[in-house]
Amino acid sequence: MNDQVAAETEAGVPRAAGQPYLHDKATCAWAPAMALSGQDGQIRPTGADGLFVRDIRALSKLVLRVQGSEPVGLQHSSAGGSANEFHAVVHKGGPAEPRVIARRRRSVNPTGMLEEVTLRSYEPERLSLLAEMELGCDFAGIAAVKLGLPTLEQPASAVDGGLKWEVPGRCATRAVANPAPSSLDPEAGLFTWAVDLPPHGVATISVSVTFEEVASSSPVADAPPGLAELAPLAIDADDHRLAKWAEVSIKDLNRLRMVATGQPKEVFLAAGIPWYLTLFGRDSLWSARMLLPVAPEIALGTLAALARRQGRSDDKHTAEAPGKILHELRRRSTYDLGPGGGRDFNYFQLPPVYYGAVDTTPLWVCVLHDAWLWGAPDEAIEALLEPMVRCLEWASGSGLDERGFVSYFDKSGKGLSNQGWKDSEDAVQFRDGRLARGPVALCEVQGYAYEAAVAGAELLDAFGRRGAERWREFAERLAARFRAHFWVEGPDGPYPAMALDGTGTPVDSLSSNIGHLLGTGILNLEEAELVARRLGSPDLCSGFGLRTLAASSAGFNPVSYHCGSVWAHDTAIAIAGLARTGAPSAEQAACRLIEGLLAAAEGFSYRIPELYGGHDSDGLAAPVPYPASCHPQAWAAAASVSVLSSLLRLRADVPRRRLQLSPMATALAGLHRVSGFRLGASSLSIEVGPCGTVKVPGLPATFELVLTS
Repeated sequence: MNDQVAAETEAGVPRAAGQPYLHDKATCAWAPAMALSGQDGQIRPTGADGLFVRDIRALSKLVLRVQGSEPVGLQHSSAGGSANEFHAVVHKGGPAEPRVIARRRRSVNPTGMLEEVTLRSYEPERLSLLAEMELGCDFAGIAAVKLGLPTLEQPASAVDGGLKWEVPGRCATRAVANPAPSSLDPEAGLFTWAVDLPPHGVATISVSVTFEEVASSSPVADAPPGLAELAPLAIDADDHRLAKWAEVSIKDLNRLRMVATGQPKEVFLAAGIPWYLTLFGRDSLWSARMLLPVAPEIALGTLAALARRQGRSDDKHTAEAPGKILHELRRRSTYDLGPGGGRDFNYFQLPPVYYGAVDTTPLWVCVLHDAWLWGAPDEAIEALLEPMVRCLEWASGSGLDERGFVSYFDKSGKGLSNQGWKDSEDAVQFRDGRLARGPVALCEVQGYAYEAAVAGAELLDAFGRRGAERWREFAERLAARFRAHFWVEGPDGPYPAMALDGTGTPVDSLSSNIGHLLGTGILNLEEAELVARRLGSPDLCSGFGLRTLAASSAGFNPVSYHCGSVWAHDTAIAIAGLARTGAPSAEQAACRLIEGLLAAAEGFSYRIPELYGGHDSDGLAAPVPYPASCHPQAWAAAASVSVLSSLLRLRADVPRRRLQLSPMATALAGLHRVSGFRLGASSLSIEVGPCGTVKVPGLPATFELVLTS
């Protein structure tokens, strides 16, 4: 999910200053709005700070001052979701010890935000203070902000006792103060209040900010009012970390829900804050898949939204092909008022509807099948069978290279050079650091394609459709080719190569990609055991999760984007695969990785970011942040539910009226009860006894509970 763009834009625009750092930003969101600021709460017209609505920066500055000085930030807190709190002290002159505390609460809503500041005095005498909020707006598009391009702050006007910034006929931002300010300066964008604080008294001032568009060109919108939220999971465990991680994650996931414009039933999860608040094929699919045990409706909404935009024709510029599922959906223009002088400005982004992803198409089929297993209505699944067949046709047709593997190659020269989930330019490299040249066939994509073919065949049989045998034969041939071409020998024995390059040479890096193969069916038990041992080794397992690239590789860098960092979703996918295989080393490897993610969650106050450093955990109290890491991120948050499901080895088969459980004995010490799972129309709790006994209150009487060893 790298969204690579050209370094230069139109004439007169400087090269990008580099992507803004995000690791120290306080963020909150309620899609399609999000707010980013410093840890002190101040929104400054630099970097990625701002209130954004539908990828437009509706507010670029909000700076609080009291008695002419900025309060000294003490603490920022967020429990996930749409609100942040900031605590600071006010130095009013005189003795050094502060006697006035500022508590600042920021809450975001789909069209803007409310900023409330409470000043509390601990003085025995009455105080008269001057408080002010300075606001600014530049209407910068998210692409300009990401590239670090210069923008121009727009003039404000006084309207109805507040401030207004406007692009006539297009968009406007309004700011209204409460109580009414003592003075208002539109030229400076300044609200000023004369605050009277009685002894030990309290006073509150606030500013409400609203963004409006005359006619939005955004293809995605906020979830419809009244939509039932994801219910929190109730987790009773001696180790508090999983419960806290799940709590914060679900609050964030509730605020990342969006719909396709004009399609209020097609609810999906936007990928993340701040660059990816839209529909991303891969991210949205993986997030939905991980959440099937608690929110199957998100999977159906995601599948429908992507099916509606399934490829129909061949286009090398957008990478579209018949049957292909898109990678990314963006609005066609934004209101950047920087060097463009108020006109739509072209930053040479990827096309607004872009299909350059090799894995989303087979993943779509896998998620459809899993949604069926978790009890999605038959009519909803049947309505998507035709798009499913088109996905399989692509995977067995134009998606295949001449060697018979699903591969990618950017034919336009302007798209993503790598089109798996590791889509940065250096992501696919040999063990000695050489970059692979295309067409590239990634190992995990062959696993997805195998799983999709088998799953598609099962769905065709279940719904009385023809063609199932064709896809089973395709899967069998693909597995045989994979076994013959992908396995390589290393110092510690055989393992699957990361990929095949354009010459058919195995890209021999040891990478986290191999974790995605587990559970797809493309590996036999002996091969799965070899992979499980690798995933649990110190070369890949950092102690905070799974490294994207083994530490023994020449190109390893713990703070690279894809060549040594740790991604929670990537680790959770490997854990889920380990939970599904019966390989002897699988449970031990899974437990190491689970412990790593729980330690990482605690280190990030239970909001795990997009990625973080792959440094060895020895001697570190918490993971090292990656400076440009987005947070919250849908699949990082959804990983909490996936890990919980993996701990229980929870698998549903509603069509056959069966629920399978096989708790991981070595990892479950202290997990007593989990409530909040959904199985079809039923709500479930799972109780784990002290000797590993399991009870499932709420399981329908017609279901068989299968407890496997």
